[in-house]
Formats: sequence, C-alpha cells, structure tokens
Amino acid sequence: MTTKGNSADRKSNNSLFSIFVIAGLCCFFYILGAWQRSGFGKGDDLAREVAKHTDCSVLDNLNYQTSGDAGMIDDGAQVKQFKPCEDKYIDYTPCQDQTRAMTFPRDDMIYRERHCPPDNEKLRCLIPAPRGYANPFPWPKSRDYVPFVNAPYKSLTVEKAVQNWIQYEGNVFRFPGGGTQFPHGADAYINELASVIPMDNGIVRTALDTGCGEFASFNGYLFKKNVIAMSFAPRDSHESQVQFALERGVPAVIGVLGTIKLPYPSRAFDMAHCSRCLIPWGANDGMYMVEIDRVLRPGGYWVLSGPPINWKNNYQAWQRPKEELEEEQRKIEELAKLLCWEKKHEIGEIAIWQKRINNGFCREQDRKQTTCKPTSPDDVWYKKMEACVTPHPETDEVTGAAWQPFSERLNAVPSRISSGSIPGLSAETFLEDNRIWKKHVNAYKRINNVIDSGRYRNIMDMNAGMGGFAAALESPKLWVMNVMPTISERDTLGVIYERGLIGIYHDCLNSARLLSLLSGAKYTSALGLNYLVMIQSRALLWCNGCEAFSTYPRTYDLIHANGVFSLYEDKCSMEDILLEMDRILRPEGAVIFRDRGDVLTKVRKIVGGMRWNTKMVDHEDGPTPSEKLLFAVKQYWVAGENNSTSSP
Repeated sequence: MTTKGNSADRKSNNSLFSIFVIAGLCCFFYILGAWQRSGFGKGDDLAREVAKHTDCSVLDNLNYQTSGDAGMIDDGAQVKQFKPCEDKYIDYTPCQDQTRAMTFPRDDMIYRERHCPPDNEKLRCLIPAPRGYANPFPWPKSRDYVPFVNAPYKSLTVEKAVQNWIQYEGNVFRFPGGGTQFPHGADAYINELASVIPMDNGIVRTALDTGCGEFASFNGYLFKKNVIAMSFAPRDSHESQVQFALERGVPAVIGVLGTIKLPYPSRAFDMAHCSRCLIPWGANDGMYMVEIDRVLRPGGYWVLSGPPINWKNNYQAWQRPKEELEEEQRKIEELAKLLCWEKKHEIGEIAIWQKRINNGFCREQDRKQTTCKPTSPDDVWYKKMEACVTPHPETDEVTGAAWQPFSERLNAVPSRISSGSIPGLSAETFLEDNRIWKKHVNAYKRINNVIDSGRYRNIMDMNAGMGGFAAALESPKLWVMNVMPTISERDTLGVIYERGLIGIYHDCLNSARLLSLLSGAKYTSALGLNYLVMIQSRALLWCNGCEAFSTYPRTYDLIHANGVFSLYEDKCSMEDILLEMDRILRPEGAVIFRDRGDVLTKVRKIVGGMRWNTKMVDHEDGPTPSEKLLFAVKQYWVAGENNSTSSP
C-alpha cells in the first residue's frame, strides 16, 4: 500500500511539474512573440522553428464530433432567448415562400423568382428540424441514401417509380443513379458526354445544371470525374428536388430562369446542362439561351438532352405534336447559330454545342446580334435579363488562352487578375492571399480537428474574397459555396470560377433597383399598378435588411464568416444575419467567425440565446491583432421539444 501511495504521489508531482513546465514555455514564447511583433525582436526564425513543435492553442475542451452539446463552453451571460418557430416552418424558405409566390404573376415564371418578406414580416425565431432528424450519411454514401425523416416526401417515389429516380426503402430514400434520361445509369450517360467533352483530364471542372433533374443524380456522379456542378430548380410541384440534392451532398440552390439574370458572373462555367429541364429555350427572343451564353466560358459546352432533340423518332413516345417539337428544335438551332455555337454532337436524344473561343470567330454573325450595352456583365443581382449578347472581353489573355486542368487552375494566377481587369489586385496580392488562407485554415484545423475528416460535406463561405478559404480546404470529401456580397469592395466571383471553384452573388435587395426593374410597360401590365404602389409603400422597409439565401433549412454542415459583420455594419441587423445562419445550418453544424474582437463579443452574446455553444480564441498570431476567432456549434434539437433555448 505504501509503495502504491508513493508511486501515486510521484505521478502527481510529475504531472504538476509537467503542467508548470508547459505553462512556463507557453508564457515565454508568448512574451517572445509579442516582443518580436513590437519591432524590437529579431527572433523571427527562432520563433517560427519553435512554433512548428509547440502548440499552445489547442483547446482540449472543444469537441466537434457528433454529440448532444459538442462539448463547448458557454460563459453563462444573460442574453435574449430566441424561441423555436412553429413546426409548420420546418422547411421554410423566406424568399421562395409558396403562399407569397402565388400572389405574383405567372408570366415568365415571375412567381417562382425571389420574393423576400419585408422587414416587418420576417420570422425572428429558430427554424426547428423535423422530429427524429439524423445527420446525413458521409460522402459518398450520402449520394445514394438520405434518411427519410430529413425530407419525408414520398409522393415522387410513386410518381417516378418507373423512372428509377428515387426509391423508398425502410427508413431511407435510395437514389439508384438512374432517371428518365439515364436509363442505363448516370455513369453511362456521363461517359457518353465525356466522349465529346474533355472531362477525364480535368479540363472541364465547373458545370451549371439547369433544372436539377433526377434529384441531381447527374451532378452527384460528376464528382467521380472531379467535376463540380451547380444545380438550380424552382420550388414547385417537385419542391423537394433541391432539398434532396443538398441532403445528398450535392451543390444546389432554389432558382429559375425567369426575368432576372442568374446570380453568377459572366464566363463562369465550363459546361451547362439541361436534361428535360422544361425551359422554353426559344421563347422571349432566345433570352434564356443568351443568358447561358453569358455564363459560359469561351469554348464552353452546352448539353441539351431530351425534348425536342431527335423529335422525329421520339414525338410519339413524348406524346407531343411533331410540328410543335420541330419548331422548338428549329428555334434552338437558329439561336445557337446566331450565338456562334458550333454543334459538336447529336446522337439519340443528346445534342452538344460549343461556344466560340474569342472574337476572331463568326464576325458575320456578330453583325446580326444585338449586343448588350457596355456595362459590367457581372452586375447581375436583381438585374433584368435581356435578349442581348454579352460581348467578349477584348483581352486575348482572357478569351483565347488554352484551358488549364483543375490541378493547375486552383492556385494559378487567374487571367482576370493577371490582365489587370480587377483594379487593386495583382499576381502578388493573389499569391499572398493564398498563403494567408493556408495559414488560417491550418489554424482552424488545430482547433477543429475534424474539418477535413468528412464530417462536413456542404460548406459555405459567406464572404469569399478570392476563394482562398475554399482553395486551402479543397478535398473530394467536401465542397464550398463561395458567396460574393455585392457590396464588397471588389467583385472577385469570376476569379473564384477561374480557379475551378463555385459560388454565387448575394446581398440585400435595393428597392430602387427592383422598382426600376419592374417599371417597364411589360412588367407594369403583368404585375398591375396596385402591386407597384404596394412595393413603393414598402420601399423603406425593404432597404433596411439583408435577405435570406435561396436554399432550404439545414443545408450546410459548416459556415465560414470572415469579416461578415464588419461588412454589413449599419446595413443589416446582426440578429437577422445570425438567424439566417441558424436556419441554413444543420443541427450540430459548426460556424467559424473571423472578425474584430468587439464585433465577435456581440455575436457571441446573441448566439448564446440561439442554442449555440461558443468559444472565442485569439488570432493565430497571438493576442496582439484586433481580429479574433469565434468557434460555434449548433446544438441538436428538433420540433416538439420544449421551447427553452438555454444551454443544457
């Protein structure tokens, strides 16, 4: 007994001694770091070498694994408690609310566009998860299986039973990878496209899928070729298509080709795809094909499969008049020729066109086109779509350069920067931004060590800059939706796409823009004078808040917010931004805030009443920088539980 007691004492003394030694070392290197940052120290090389072997920032009390409270620490401050919303709001999408949508005209799909509530009609409560909600399966299993409780909609399993889209099996939905246009499976369909389009060598990296068909099975299987596709579809009778895509771990947003330009920059996508997407390509003077031309890179590909392609052999199976289908295809062929697209392939129900490389092609066709006025082709947020062709930039470096494979594109200086198209950015600033974000992400991983483990599949960067965060995280286990606020100092979303990443414009709605957009005779007639008067009466309300994202609740596993609250200071309510983040974040999802310390203190106080657990830490360079980090985890809770939002 004595021996054991002495042994225990010695272990205790050794443990205490170790703690004092480690604490002493941390204090020493903290003082050394502060000294050298003051400008007097000359120990930079020594400090860097020691930093490689000493990690004083590890927070043992943080646990980002799936669990009830994620092991986070709350400071217990008295804060405003946000109540759960009613259960009927489980799938609430503020800007695509079905009830509000039905009050808008149906002409040109106006009613399926974004119609966000004014400030006095916003919900200021927490959107609950459905009872029994389960975290999605890890990728790639999530591509094929979705827990039934997460999106309990069986109707399409009956409606599409013979088309092999989706099957209900026990407590999960299974997605076999088939569909109306993929009778032999998505892999076989994609391989047929790859016989014409260079997908296998990394040349084609980004794609736009209009319609989100087959619940984005096309996009899900494109990941096998390291191609990332952005899907969009309206919230309509198949309202769960986008939701299922996101539950499967596939990028998608709620959207439609209507009267407003798509929220993507010009020359963004390597490929665009439509599989039975039901878009009237020949309508409105070809406006929708012209918009696809705008967002396609020079040399990009457009794939159209299904009606009306090969109508002569299929009109009876499609149960449509052959004259109608013939006219549809004729208009598409004429528009493609006018746009100077070269038809590369047509077999069966698949046709593929390629956009011209630069201004040296089709000079005669150019004279027949209506060219857009010389404004910024990327100024698209709430801007009216036009049936005019976006001119190619004059810089040959942008339009004529050979495409690089994704492995090279990701960290190469984008042509928009090297050509001087974006004032204030240079090759040096781009490379330095890359270096900084690699450093930031490495610091994140030291605190949240499951960031790149596959735990987080769907990630959003709310203020993406040049895409450095997404580039530093790049992995087949995850994808990042890079958000470009339109009020940012520089528009760099085009740079992000050049790197082979994806993203979207987003911001608050400026009422003056909307009134200008809808003031034309056509739209006044469609909407009615009374509706325009109603908009004018609400204009002041609509100028005072930021809008919701075009996505479902519980979309993202991880959200990154770098300088978001400083950017929107005096423009948007901090509560509104955080409530929207809560809406789109999955239960047990994580958030990383990077901002000024005083800003994050306010953020931490608000989310303390939102069932989030938080931990604030210093900048990775130590306590001297004013910029701090706030790590948060959303607690697991579902509809029907008690209304208390206090931490357990």
